[in-house]
Amino acid sequence: MKKRSLLFAAGIVCALSVLTACGKNYYFAGRNLPPSGVLNRVLVAVQNPSPLSQGALLFDDANYDIRHSYNNQTATFSISGYSGKLPVTIQNMPEEQQGAVYSIGDGNLTLIDYSAEKVKSTIGGSNLGGISQSVFVSRDLNYAYAAAQSLHSLTVYDHGSSIALNLPGVYRVSMNPGNTVVLAFVQNTNDVYSVVHLNDNQRQAAINNPNWNGAVDCEPQNLPTYCVFPVSTSNGASFDRPVKAVFSADGSAAWVLNCGPECGGTTASVTKIPITASSLNPSGVGASGIALVATQTIAVPGGATNGVFDGNTFYVAGQAVLTPGNTYTVAGQQVQGNNLLAGYLSVINTLTGQVTGQYSISDGTHNKMILADDNTLWIGSSQCESGERYNLSQTSAPGTPFGCITMFNIAKNSAVIESYKGDGTGIAAVTGLHKVYTAEGGQVYIYNTTDGSARDNSNVTVTGTAYDVSYMDGGSDGNNTTY
Repeated sequence: MKKRSLLFAAGIVCALSVLTACGKNYYFAGRNLPPSGVLNRVLVAVQNPSPLSQGALLFDDANYDIRHSYNNQTATFSISGYSGKLPVTIQNMPEEQQGAVYSIGDGNLTLIDYSAEKVKSTIGGSNLGGISQSVFVSRDLNYAYAAAQSLHSLTVYDHGSSIALNLPGVYRVSMNPGNTVVLAFVQNTNDVYSVVHLNDNQRQAAINNPNWNGAVDCEPQNLPTYCVFPVSTSNGASFDRPVKAVFSADGSAAWVLNCGPECGGTTASVTKIPITASSLNPSGVGASGIALVATQTIAVPGGATNGVFDGNTFYVAGQAVLTPGNTYTVAGQQVQGNNLLAGYLSVINTLTGQVTGQYSISDGTHNKMILADDNTLWIGSSQCESGERYNLSQTSAPGTPFGCITMFNIAKNSAVIESYKGDGTGIAAVTGLHKVYTAEGGQVYIYNTTDGSARDNSNVTVTGTAYDVSYMDGGSDGNNTTY
């Protein structure tokens, strides 16, 4: 064979071989080929996997739905170097080939290198203010924000240093993708707060003045670096038991979810906070929302505890309190108010400010939402067996599904409620393969996105408690339920 032919043949082999890549160590969008050689990995956070360990990070081959290699050479895939205790959330950042796993047992935030399938580094619990209810890290891993309710502190981790801000009752934080806006929420109040990194001249002005310029607190007081400010309202906008913020697809606004009656308030709603150049501190360093003003509130009768954007359409999940004297539609049944809670998905057009649809979904506190293949939206909740759907299944409508996982088809506006398996604490959208992985009742399950039917999960079940899942090889950082 001539030399030219040999080179041509070698080129064909290079094009067809993903694993060797002819000296190049990438397989998708410039990402590194991982040591396992698995191209569709689902990370599983497992609590108490053995008597000697309180936490492990396993991953599955989601192409074959197995935890071992297809040729049985590797018995189990796992993230090496992980020693966290009781992992509860995975902040998935596939574009950066990394993830952040928070463990409630030790308060540590462990940073995972997806490309090497090992621990990159750990931000210790002492650097995050102790055990926190809500923790997020920036994509460049230089900043983290943690809400420790028992300590009444909001901790900022900035390039290895920690600053604790005093904010009594703080229990949740939300951060936009660019780390320019960080919002904090205090349980059982109607207030929203913004974290701000100060410019040098502002630091000088705020020395020994924790309430500088209307701040709730500025720390450290001898030369403040960060302050926390209340977010103001205008044009009749208001907050009602706010629990979380979801940022619009174009980054122009933060939409605060007001839990309302589900959390002991008055009216469930979403409130818009525009993010403009004039509302941000000029320094542009870290969190900068120094002059945020809420300008619009849209009532959401179905409740609002979680949400996800698809363009200008805002899908909001929550629960309505079924007030006696009123009639409601739950699982296709007309029911009378009985003070139980019922889950609903509300569809909001943010351009018109209108709720264009409301649909019955799983009951319970909706902590997980993600868009997946085949025009589907998947929603996970906890304590779904305590609502009206379970009540119907035991009384007037036997057979009513009351599971904690909902598949909602956004093209057909129809919902499929999966069978009850326990709390739905994790969902991973395995995009391109038409399936999702879930963590329900401490175990891993798999569903088809075409119709919501269950797949065989016998080769991905875990010993211990599966608490969260994420698709390590997702196409974008939007493939994430911890946000």
